[in-house]
Amino acid sequence: MATRLGLGLPQMRQYSIGKDVPEVARAAEDIGYDSLWVFERALFPEPATQGLYGVEGLPWPEQYRNVADPLVTLTLAAAATERAELGSSVLVAPLHGPFQLAKALATLDSASGGRVLAGLGTGWSLDEYAASGVRPFEERGAVLDEIIEVCRKVWGPDPVVHDGSLTRIASAVVGPKPARPIPILLAAGSRRAFRRLVDHADGWLPVGMGAEQVAAQWRQLRELAEERGRTRPIRTVLRVNTSRQAKPYEGPDRRPFQGDVDQIVADLVDYARIGLDEILIDLQGTARDARELTDVAAEVFEKARAAGV
Repeated sequence: MATRLGLGLPQMRQYSIGKDVPEVARAAEDIGYDSLWVFERALFPEPATQGLYGVEGLPWPEQYRNVADPLVTLTLAAAATERAELGSSVLVAPLHGPFQLAKALATLDSASGGRVLAGLGTGWSLDEYAASGVRPFEERGAVLDEIIEVCRKVWGPDPVVHDGSLTRIASAVVGPKPARPIPILLAAGSRRAFRRLVDHADGWLPVGMGAEQVAAQWRQLRELAEERGRTRPIRTVLRVNTSRQAKPYEGPDRRPFQGDVDQIVADLVDYARIGLDEILIDLQGTARDARELTDVAAEVFEKARAAGV
């Protein structure tokens, strides 16, 4: 069975969000992409107080200077499409109030006919937490736990009741409800995060940092699920951030998904062998505009399917 393929929607400064998001979403659905995805970058600290991903000295990409809100972007895509699922990889959940996030996702799922995939993570930017975090950075894991709990309750039957440290709902009717139970997928790499995923989530959102490393993590996650008695399947969606260029990348220091379309597709073949359900391909960073993004997305899709992905 072919690996499902998703496409990252245009959110960066070179795009006209109101015009380009619906057009790219429609085109991606016509091309055959199974899903459409967004990510969250709330701000761009200047000067930087920490490196990218918290790694000292690693610069933030210039594309992060202007990233459209993920839920607004998904809403524009939802209105322009009929079939493709609508996912986040990832929403930095602790930058959002639990109840408000649950309500927004439920509304979007209801409006789109049951197509939302709630991909959540804890993030890494201290500046984003200072600007928008509902609790300090050090409490991010506990915040994510309560967000998952609040979402499940808000999306479930009325009356909704919750008594937590962040959210208290004595007894309330909360609508609209999602069209179906919204899958919660988590970005996770540590033992603790894997345990949260196995016990409380529906799927995993790895990042393409190396095929062998992803495969090893996938084995660890399946082993933990077996240890903890989980029987229902774990949905997997791999995010690959491409660095596409017109000519092949030459040299021993090439990173995964760096180079021309043929090199990117060759990497997709390697990752597809891991046996994950879906691969999200984000091509927006190096495209000049929406037309180029759409053209490259079509070429990648066609060549990936021809290569057996």
